[in-house]
Amino acid sequence: MESRLHASLSTPPQAEVRVGGIMATLADLPDSVLLEIFSYLPVRDRIRISRVCHRWKRLVDDRWLWRHVDLTLYTMRPKVMWHLLRRYMASRLRSLRVGGYLFSGSQAPRLSPALMRALGQKCPNLKRLCLHVADLSMVPITSLPCTLRTLELHSCEISMAWLLKEQDPTVLPLLECIVLDRVPAFRDEHLQGLTRFRALRSLVLGGTYRVTETGLDAGLQELGYLQRLEVLGCTLSADSTLLAVSRHLRDVRKIRLTVRGLSAPGLSVLEGMPALESLCLLGPLITPEMPSPAEILSSCLAMPKLRVLELQGLGWEDQEAERILCKGLPHCMVIVRACPKESMDWWM
Repeated sequence: MESRLHASLSTPPQAEVRVGGIMATLADLPDSVLLEIFSYLPVRDRIRISRVCHRWKRLVDDRWLWRHVDLTLYTMRPKVMWHLLRRYMASRLRSLRVGGYLFSGSQAPRLSPALMRALGQKCPNLKRLCLHVADLSMVPITSLPCTLRTLELHSCEISMAWLLKEQDPTVLPLLECIVLDRVPAFRDEHLQGLTRFRALRSLVLGGTYRVTETGLDAGLQELGYLQRLEVLGCTLSADSTLLAVSRHLRDVRKIRLTVRGLSAPGLSVLEGMPALESLCLLGPLITPEMPSPAEILSSCLAMPKLRVLELQGLGWEDQEAERILCKGLPHCMVIVRACPKESMDWWM
């Protein structure tokens, strides 16, 4: 699809293309359709096509096109970042995905506190910030935009002081969701420090190998207001995670976790959870203690609010297990599938 898209956009606006069997030109397409097409282009190509004609230049300047910006496809120098910020993004920006230079050597540029502060000043509508492979050890958390509702850190280095409980409790006052994916410095003390974000309702831990079972239990005790918890690819067993959830997160609505160390008794601790609406169990299926489809069904029937049961990567697609669960849970949406690829709509 991408190759066809680039081919069509390399065609001059007056050139004929076939749309639904009818010969037409790109110039015949309404602005809304062209904007939708342009939104699938990488940032560099968006800027290039603005040179095609006056109409396309006007469309590339449209606020709608710059609501969600993904810069992880490039090794983006700070000078280019500043240009994009001033020329295109500014108040239009809602979601930003940025890659860093963590593995590019000691002489590589870093995401600077000045750039983070400028994002906050020039992008007052920025709600979601995703940082990938970035060295943030010299970036204080106080420099991040205060408008953020979602902060994602993927393979990032952070300062030890970033998420400690003693830090300023007024930082990121609107933060509702934090994703910590392969952040090696994150540990038990940081988990307890998340209580400073009073608006926090969603927590995703991925590959945070320094978090212990004791630390998770103590952290969730102070985060009892969470409504969504995901624990993926960690060293924690699923049983210990669910036990901590049943003790402290009585209002949790969505749970998503890998099935490592999951047993039928471990799953049964969720029975009677008053608010749980969605449960997702992710494979691969590697333990003999894994609950059978009948045991999963039995526990799910004892979850009064459950409406979505999702099983990913367990190898149960189109098998008897799927039929048992679908028939036994008519009030639920039962999804049994392989692990999906990452969505192009990363901001959703």
